[in-house]
Amino acid sequence: MHTVAIIQARMTSTRLPGKILADIAGRPLLYHVVNRARQARLFDLVTVATTDRPTDDPTEDCCRRLGVPCFRGSETDVLDRFYRAAEASRAEVVARLTADCPLLDPPVIDSVVGMLRDGGLDYVSNTRPPTFPDGLDVEAMKRETLGRAWREAQLPSEREHVTPYIWKQPEMFRLGNVANDKDYSKMRWTVDEPADLEFVRRVYAHFGADARFGMPEIVALLEKEPEIQLVNAGFERNEGYEKSLKEDNR
Repeated sequence: MHTVAIIQARMTSTRLPGKILADIAGRPLLYHVVNRARQARLFDLVTVATTDRPTDDPTEDCCRRLGVPCFRGSETDVLDRFYRAAEASRAEVVARLTADCPLLDPPVIDSVVGMLRDGGLDYVSNTRPPTFPDGLDVEAMKRETLGRAWREAQLPSEREHVTPYIWKQPEMFRLGNVANDKDYSKMRWTVDEPADLEFVRRVYAHFGADARFGMPEIVALLEKEPEIQLVNAGFERNEGYEKSLKEDNR
């Protein structure tokens, strides 16, 4: 099955504009996300889906330098952008990754994608419920499943966050979840705030820009140097989705 990773990326982040091109160990943040996605074994293609706004011309330029395909579509209807990127890449299985996760772990990605491909399921994630650090989030789905969401989803939160229409309806879709042996869901490794960027920079400063390291190595580092994790403590998980739910109520 032609399996494609689509990395969702845009420059106009509300909380940290331009973060996807922020410098981390001498490379743009987006480089690290693409690099880690390419290390996963089960992808036939890694691509980026960004907006068609002029503000994302630098995103396309970065993709060109990285040698990664770049699809451009709606800024606000992210589900439409994501679905059209899947169609353009002729994906049969789609993995959704986001460009604010420069510490993605390739084996974790493969676990999620592998469960979907081998388990006769429509959608698999590692976030329902979460047991991995925030920032290691992976979702995988069949293209037909994504297509149904694209046709039927109506709420703002369902269009902006791509997959809620799917995982909110277990009676309609066959859902799966990859759980970690130990619950690390309170750890925050994503980049939404300036403090998050500082945290990730410290992690990469320890290991190096192109070193191969993943969740076990980072956890060991934080156990040895817990002050690193304190850099971005206090933020809630899924703040962006909670904001979208308020838009639904309007």
